[in-house]
Order: sequence, then C-alpha cells, then structure tokens
Amino acid sequence: MTATIIGTIAIVFYIGAAILQYFSLKGRDKSNRNKVLLLGAVALILHTLSFNGTVYTTGGLNLGFYSISSLIGWIMALLVTTSAIRKPLQNLFIGIYPIAAAGLITVLLAPIHHEADKSIEQLTPDLAIHILLSFFAYSVLTIAAIQSSVLALQDHHLRHHKTNSLIMQLPPLQLMEQLLFELIWVGVVLLGAAILTGIVFIDDIFAQHLVHKTILSIVALCLFSTLLVGRHVLGWRGTIAIRWTAGGYILLMLAFFGSKLVLEVILN
Repeated sequence: MTATIIGTIAIVFYIGAAILQYFSLKGRDKSNRNKVLLLGAVALILHTLSFNGTVYTTGGLNLGFYSISSLIGWIMALLVTTSAIRKPLQNLFIGIYPIAAAGLITVLLAPIHHEADKSIEQLTPDLAIHILLSFFAYSVLTIAAIQSSVLALQDHHLRHHKTNSLIMQLPPLQLMEQLLFELIWVGVVLLGAAILTGIVFIDDIFAQHLVHKTILSIVALCLFSTLLVGRHVLGWRGTIAIRWTAGGYILLMLAFFGSKLVLEVILN
C-alpha cells in the first residue's frame, strides 16, 4: 500500500480513538479504555509505516515543514499512548490524536516540490542525536502546553463553581498540576540536551539561518526553568504556572516552525 492509503487509514483510527475517548469521558464509562488504546496503537503503527514515502523519500530524509508536522504528531501520540498505560493521561487523547491526524493530513496533501534536507547517508550520528532530542523536547512540551490548557479550564470551572460532566471526570486538580510539572521537567531536560548537543555538534549554531531558532529555544528554556524554580522555591501553581507554560511554549513553537512556515509555505 502507498503512504497515502496507509496514512488515510491511520487518520481514521486516530479520529475514531479520540471520538471514543470523548464519549467515554462524557458518559463516565471507563470500560472503553482498552479499546481506545488499541485504536491508538493501530493508528501509531500505520502512521509509522506511512513515513516510507513522506519522511523517508527517494531523495533522502525529508525534514521539511509538512514532514516535521507529521513526525512530531507521531511522537506526541506515541508518548501519550505509552504513558497512559501507567498514568491517567488518556483524556489527552481527545486533543493529541486529532493533532497527530492533522499532521498526517498536511504531509499527505502537501505539494511534492521540496527536496530532502539531508540524505540518510549524510546524516551523522551526532546530528541525528541532536534532531531526535529536539523533536522529543518539542513534543513533550507540546503535551505539557495541552495539559496546562486542560488545567486552566478545570481551574476556571472550580473557581466559578460550574458543573460540567466532562470537567468533573478529570483527575483531581492537584494530580493534574503534578502531571504538568512532571512533563515540564522532562521537556526541560530534553530541550537543554538538544541545545547543548547543537552547540557541540553543529559548526555554527548561531549562523544566520539558525540564530533565531537558537535564541528562541534558549529563551524558552529559561522561561520553563524559571517556572520550575518558582514552583520549588515559591510554590508557584495555578494561573502563574499556566501563563509561564504558555509563554515558553509559544517561543518554542516559533523556534521550531516559524522560519519553516514562512520560507516553505508562505514564500514557497
């Protein structure tokens, strides 16, 4: 089967899993947990197979805007699906799986006019480590940003004494905050390692085409790190944690996708 057919089937499974999780949460029915995990696992497998033709092309490894969108969506879905086996993260499926599906849709519908950024033969182990660390850091902190959005919604409903069947089924606020900071800790470690390997392995990480990515990533790392210090020393939580997470993530998103969006999509 071609990447288009495999990817399309994966999209159907992603959306099906998200819809099933939504109705399970709305109806307070936890019996569908294994079904959702199974649908998500099948979608991940098919998504992986679709890389042959989208990420891995005849010209080499494609790291363009569309391919990266698909790859990061896959990493996010993989992390949440595997983590949900042990932690109460299955409600994030409602947001994560559609994001993974959207990444697949963009790469399947993308015009095939861009060449591979780096052929597989030319991709050195050092550079591969830097790229993988960067992708995983961005994916984990994206999940943290989504978690903070859910936390903000939950906090708003509790403060205003609003009742909502979906909100009421979420884990306790304290546990949601704990999960958020665990994600941020992991993301900060990965992002710090990505920046460090970039400085060590890339000849000139502050070259003109990389300087904005480097600076924005470092500033984002500083924001997330400050949030963790504020949490430990000053007990930051709630609205403060949500705002700092949002600020750090916006900078990181601009670092990852800003230039690629302008150069590859807007300016073609």
